[in-house]
Amino acid sequence: MKITTIGIDLAKEVFQIHGVDDHDKIVLRKQLRRKGMAKFFANLEPCLIGMEACGSSHYWARKLSGFGHTVKLMSPQFVKPYVKTNKHDMADAEAICEAVSRPNMRFVPIKNVEQQAILSVHRARRGMVKARTAQANQIRGLLSEFGIVMPQGIRSIGKRIPAILEDAENGLPGILRKLLDRLNDHLKELDRQVEELELQIKLWHQANEASQKLEAISGIGPITASAIVATVGNATEYKNGRQLAAWLGLVPKQCSSGGKQTLLGISKRGDTYLRTLLIHGARSVIRFAENKAEPESWLRKLIIRRNKNARIIWALLAKGTTFRPNHAGSVRS
Repeated sequence: MKITTIGIDLAKEVFQIHGVDDHDKIVLRKQLRRKGMAKFFANLEPCLIGMEACGSSHYWARKLSGFGHTVKLMSPQFVKPYVKTNKHDMADAEAICEAVSRPNMRFVPIKNVEQQAILSVHRARRGMVKARTAQANQIRGLLSEFGIVMPQGIRSIGKRIPAILEDAENGLPGILRKLLDRLNDHLKELDRQVEELELQIKLWHQANEASQKLEAISGIGPITASAIVATVGNATEYKNGRQLAAWLGLVPKQCSSGGKQTLLGISKRGDTYLRTLLIHGARSVIRFAENKAEPESWLRKLIIRRNKNARIIWALLAKGTTFRPNHAGSVRS
């Protein structure tokens, strides 16, 4: 009995294992506790292991790869069609085992420790930016209840709050003044935390050659460049630039049938964070280009056609080239 393919349904404590031989005959159905995972796979002959890309999947992929196994991660949406019955751990493990052996399956690149570490900083920064926005909106809403309307923008709150608190004629009760002072201090602390995390990201960006290459593209700064490099990893996993753009959800969603092609808006699949950064960067470039760019410049032509930043990113990462603005229009991927 030689196990050739294994599907693992990951969990916090109890893992379901499903294994087959080279004739696709079931030879293993087993539950493993977390503490027994490493020992079991260390004593197993090297085989193909499939897992869904979810929490702790990259950790286990690195761990099991160290034992000589070939580990593949898949998006859960690609595994779901292979579930034959009601959803439970055993059925999920069997579906993963079936899906990983498909020749046309799309796999998720395994992230190393450094990539996951900088992405953790990105996620923490994103959470604090959301908390900062929520805190600013709360202050704005509380003041509006007392007839004080703040100008738009977070920065205006920090500038106006001291004057509002010192104004004895605006009718604000003392208990509200103390609350606003506390909330303003919290807003300042969140702002400080965001700045420190951004500095940490920029330092990582300055030490990473691939990330610095991406910064040369218009609309991409250290935040976007570092997030892309850490998330995409090995760009050669994607066949071309359009495949990377599709993975980011930047290509049109199709509803085609009977030879009639219907293209809708962008599909919005893939990584929401990366897509948001790229779209905001492109918008800033467009606003600048509308008034500053030359009529015949590549940027003007780019705006007329479509945004190709995702495809340019693939070309730089996969082919190891550098960005040349005058030749950006010639990128075909």
